[in-house]
Amino acid sequence: MLYQADGSGEIDHSFPSDNKLNNHFDVIIIGSGPAGYTASIYTSRAKLKTLIITGSLPGGQLMTTSEVENYPGFPNGIFGPELMINMKQQSERFGTVMITDEVKKVNFNVRPFEIYTESLMYTAESVLISTGATPRKLGIEPEQAFAGRGISYCATCDGPFFKDQQIVVVGGGDTALEEASFLTKFGKSVKIIHRRDYLRASKILQERAFENPKIEFVWNSSVVDIKGDKKISSIIVKDNKNGEEKKINVGGLFVAIGHEPNTSIFKGQIDMDDKGYVIVNNYTQTNVEGVFASGDVHDHRYRQAITAAGFGCMAALDIEKWLAEKKS
Repeated sequence: MLYQADGSGEIDHSFPSDNKLNNHFDVIIIGSGPAGYTASIYTSRAKLKTLIITGSLPGGQLMTTSEVENYPGFPNGIFGPELMINMKQQSERFGTVMITDEVKKVNFNVRPFEIYTESLMYTAESVLISTGATPRKLGIEPEQAFAGRGISYCATCDGPFFKDQQIVVVGGGDTALEEASFLTKFGKSVKIIHRRDYLRASKILQERAFENPKIEFVWNSSVVDIKGDKKISSIIVKDNKNGEEKKINVGGLFVAIGHEPNTSIFKGQIDMDDKGYVIVNNYTQTNVEGVFASGDVHDHRYRQAITAAGFGCMAALDIEKWLAEKKS
């Protein structure tokens, strides 16, 4: 079904019935990236009428990533945007319909489900949520300019690019300490910059970090500026107690201050944990029958392109089975 919403949110029911039929889908996938694209390849090959609403950045986080070395099948690596474009084209080859738009509202309390964009409403027999999660940023002006040029939000993705370099990790939780320990395999040294004088990480991770000779802590401090030409070369760190600033030479800056799942539009519609991640049961099923989730939107442990793609495959197979059982 297709409707148009005016600025007040009221629904205009004036569209003819043939348009309504053309905009009803077996599967609507909200969000793209490895999870959404992989799922669409499977559902479209299964002859399910599939729509992807990509969001404002089709392809997700990998569109802002430079070289990807750990995705199987590319022995010489592949640029993130190229990998996503390949997935998109593969999905379209099997008939997936794609629109570059933002979902503003969903209604999972009716059947078929209703998905609203800025001006249109689509309906679906099943929905897959693959909106991902966004890394929390430092929030300083040069950060965007150096993304992919020395700044990373994923040590397991980018650590090998920083061999024998001085590395800085920002954060004080489990993720920050895990990433710092991992990065000692590659970096000459690893400094952990934390805004407080104590860590939130688990005791065992703290002990490992304190015992690692390659890890040094910079307490009560925040990164306030980033310097460099084509690539990051140094950062300016401010002491939060006395206001003094100092320069630290650095080859790689890893920001590990958490992620924000992109789930605000689903509040009150499906179950989420206290951090906003979608809760799944039986692998990919949410608490609403017919609504599924895949990728970083529920996976806050692995957060890899390959695991997101794997979850996308799982969700697609679950959707196919669920729809078949519903029709029988």
